[in-house]
Amino acid sequence: MSLSIIQMSLGPLQTNCYVMACTETGQAAIIDPSWDARAIARQTQEQGWTISHILLTHAHFDHVGGLAELKDLTGAPVYAHPDTAPMLARATAAASVWGIHVDAPPPADHALADGDVLAVGHLRPVVLYTPGHAPGHVCFHLPEDKVVFDGDVLFQGSIGRTDLPGGDFGVLMASIRDRLLPLPDDTLVLSGHGAATTIGEERRQNPFLTDLTTEE
Repeated sequence: MSLSIIQMSLGPLQTNCYVMACTETGQAAIIDPSWDARAIARQTQEQGWTISHILLTHAHFDHVGGLAELKDLTGAPVYAHPDTAPMLARATAAASVWGIHVDAPPPADHALADGDVLAVGHLRPVVLYTPGHAPGHVCFHLPEDKVVFDGDVLFQGSIGRTDLPGGDFGVLMASIRDRLLPLPDDTLVLSGHGAATTIGEERRQNPFLTDLTTEE
């Protein structure tokens, strides 16, 4: 198995940043550089990995707090859905409302679309378009490894909030029903906040999913 994952909870909102690495090639993708880019870079360097991708699930300020510095440190290209662009451009202003400073993040270098298959060494994460929590929200699914990095869509016992600009409860629930719940029950769900869970665990016990059904 060539997949290795490091989870780091960073910043004032303890947002999860993930290092997704191919141990055979030493290439690594950073998913949601939430804060403290130097700590993220140090983790990868200590493992002997090179950051080849910066992947954004969405552009809320707590998920991109370390993006500008990480881009400067590594030069790695940034991948995001085109619909994240306006929110990404407003990240500094959005953070300031909460009394938090975020360096102005750079725009994405590459646009993501539903169904895209990326290449991080030998890893092949698939892009799942999952709007509802924020415009342009995507998840990164590794089918062979049964892992999905789902940002702020589905949490252990909860779901992403939809009361922020661009949020839509109906759209979020459709994303969960149509894109996440059809995944195998033993798929590991690595979210933007909190602990890991599985699709099966949330299907059985998440109170927000009681009325959802998956299409056969």
